[in-house]
Amino acid sequence: MKGFYSRKLHSLLGVIPLSLFFLEHLITNFSAVEGGPQAFKDSVAFLNSLPLVLVLEMFLIWLPLLFHGVYGLYIAYQAKPNVGRFGNERNWRYTLQRISGVITFVFVIWHIYETRVQVALGNVTHEQLGSVMHDIVMNPIFFVIYLISVVSASYHFANGIWSFLVSWGITRGPRSQRVSSYICMSMFALISVMFIASLFAFRGVEFDEASAFIEILKTV
Repeated sequence: MKGFYSRKLHSLLGVIPLSLFFLEHLITNFSAVEGGPQAFKDSVAFLNSLPLVLVLEMFLIWLPLLFHGVYGLYIAYQAKPNVGRFGNERNWRYTLQRISGVITFVFVIWHIYETRVQVALGNVTHEQLGSVMHDIVMNPIFFVIYLISVVSASYHFANGIWSFLVSWGITRGPRSQRVSSYICMSMFALISVMFIASLFAFRGVEFDEASAFIEILKTV
C-alpha cells in the first residue's frame, strides 16, 4: 500500500503543480519568439514580482519536482520494458515515458544550475537570462542536448497527462482513452514545436549582450 500511495502522489504531483509550472515555463520561453529580448525580460520580471515568490517556488516547484524526479528514477529503475517481445503502442509509450523522464530530470537539474542557481549566486541577473540562454544554445553540442531534452520533456508531460487520466479512472473505456491519446499527442507535437522555436529564438543575435553593447557604442 505504501508503494500504491507513493505512485499516486507521484502521478498527482506530475499534474498538479508541475504541469502548471511546465506550461508557465513554455509560455515564458515562447515570449522570446513573439517579442524578442524585451518580452522575455518582461515575462521573467513578472514571475519574480509575484508575492512570496520564494515560498511559492519552494512548495509548488522545487519540493514537488524533487519528489517526482527522485521517485520517478526509482520507478524507471524498477521498470521491466518488454517492447522486444510485445512491441505494441502501450508498451512503447510505457518505455518512452521512463526514458524521457530520466532525460528530463537530468536536464532540469542542469538547466536550473545554469540559470536559477547562477542568479542566486549573483553571477548573473534575471535580466541577463536571455543572454545566458543565447550563450548556451550557440554551443552546437549544448544546442543538440537542449533539442533532445525539450522534446523528451514535452513527451513526458503529454504522455504523463494521458497516463494520469487512465490511472485515476477519468478515461475508462477504450474510446475515451483513444480520444485522450489523440489530444495528448497533439499537445506533445505543439509544445515541442513551441520549445524548439524558443531555442532558435535564443540563438538570435538580439539576445547576444556583447553584440548589443557594440551596437550601442557604434550609435554613440
